[in-house]
Amino acid sequence: MKIGLIFECGPKGADKKVCEILIKKLNPEIQTKSITLDNKPNLVQKCGASAKQLLDTEKCDRVIIVWDLYPAWRIGGEKPCRKEDCDAVLRSIDHAGVDRTKVHLICITEELEAWLLADGRAISTTLSRPTKKIKISDTKKPEQVKNSKKALSQIYEKNIGRKYSDLTDAEKIAKNIPDFTKISRSASFCRFAIKSTDINIK
Repeated sequence: MKIGLIFECGPKGADKKVCEILIKKLNPEIQTKSITLDNKPNLVQKCGASAKQLLDTEKCDRVIIVWDLYPAWRIGGEKPCRKEDCDAVLRSIDHAGVDRTKVHLICITEELEAWLLADGRAISTTLSRPTKKIKISDTKKPEQVKNSKKALSQIYEKNIGRKYSDLTDAEKIAKNIPDFTKISRSASFCRFAIKSTDINIK
């Protein structure tokens, strides 16, 4: 099976890296082809044409569109709405003439770092060194953490004296996730798992 992935990040973005890693952990036999659209406005505008490219040209079996509920482009305290986001994405899909049944939407609550915070084991392994073992607790309700990127950065600053960098650190944590018992606390990850690989981890 070949899965097409569409992200709101750049070619080296954390969302792309982490999702590709997690799909391989779920099912190493699945092939992936990703398109990155840099930011949320571009994703909304171009995801239909990108999905068509992935399905028709790249011959993907399905397409997964992934974005954060609280992306960085939202300013002024505007509260995001999952339904409005989904409706806007689906309008782009319909405009491109893409079969909706082959496209699945994954809106991460609140942002990608919520998935990473769920598994303290992976963070502990990432931060620990041979001379210093670090123990980080699991976040039991990761999707209820406000500004999960900031929360993860605070863990980094407290334990190793620097801020978390999503461009370099997110994939390291993802690679250190030993199984899905902890990350399955995130409903958006569970949806991602079943829509991308047909694996129900709950």
